[in-house]
Amino acid sequence: MLVSAKEMLEKAKAGHYAVGQFNINNLEWTKSILQTAQEMNSPVILGVSEGAGKYMTGFKTVAAMVKAMIEEMNITVPVALHLDHGTYEGCYKCIEAGFSSIMFDGSHYPIDENVAKTKELVAVCKEKGLSLEAEVGSIGGEEDGVVGMGECADPQECKMIADLGIDMLAAGIGNIHGKYPANWQGLSFETLDAIQQLTGAMPLVLHGGTGIPADMIKKAIDLGVSKINVNTECQLAFAEATREYIEAGKDQQGKGYDPRKLLAPGAEAIKATVKEKIELFGSANKA
Repeated sequence: MLVSAKEMLEKAKAGHYAVGQFNINNLEWTKSILQTAQEMNSPVILGVSEGAGKYMTGFKTVAAMVKAMIEEMNITVPVALHLDHGTYEGCYKCIEAGFSSIMFDGSHYPIDENVAKTKELVAVCKEKGLSLEAEVGSIGGEEDGVVGMGECADPQECKMIADLGIDMLAAGIGNIHGKYPANWQGLSFETLDAIQQLTGAMPLVLHGGTGIPADMIKKAIDLGVSKINVNTECQLAFAEATREYIEAGKDQQGKGYDPRKLLAPGAEAIKATVKEKIELFGSANKA
């Protein structure tokens, strides 16, 4: 059964740890993440971008697969199925498809429009028992073809959005999606601290968790970050393990070309990455 992310994140904020959002791209990804969360006895958030949703033929397919997998695999830890960087239209599609959590990314709208649309979605989500994440200040890096440097959100704007009744807030603090460039300045803890002071108990979300040094992650958690998004790191681990398998010619031995064999090393690599992150975030045995 899917749950909203609200309770797991409130517990994380109070307990000074973070819950990982691991983006899913297909069946192997979903299975690897769920297995690892169960083994680690950790709550988990499965993130689905609009692109990944489209790739998997639609949000209804994704929701049905995840719900069935939880049942078939006897998953007992809390699992939230979350739309990542949702458009206004995408949010409604996911609500209809049976997601348990959504993110409305209104960061590219003027702040007044972001407030109005977020407010409307707060009411819809409250009524249906879904958790809602909003964003202020764009996150840098390549997100659906748009490349931006890591910008810092305005703490006052963060407070405006936080006060609308959302459950979690993503604020830009110099973090970016994808691989971090060599000249990256690091996270702005000053901005994070200022946001935290104004938003109080609101769980904060760190996007672009791949490549941020462990000490920075720990400091961010100390300053109120309760949800950390990881995507690129799992993709890199999967690609590397798959490359090794093929370069070693294993796909040409016996039935090594069978997709169950071909994709197994990559799936194991995802599991290892997720395990490492759950340990770093401190969510193990918090289910």
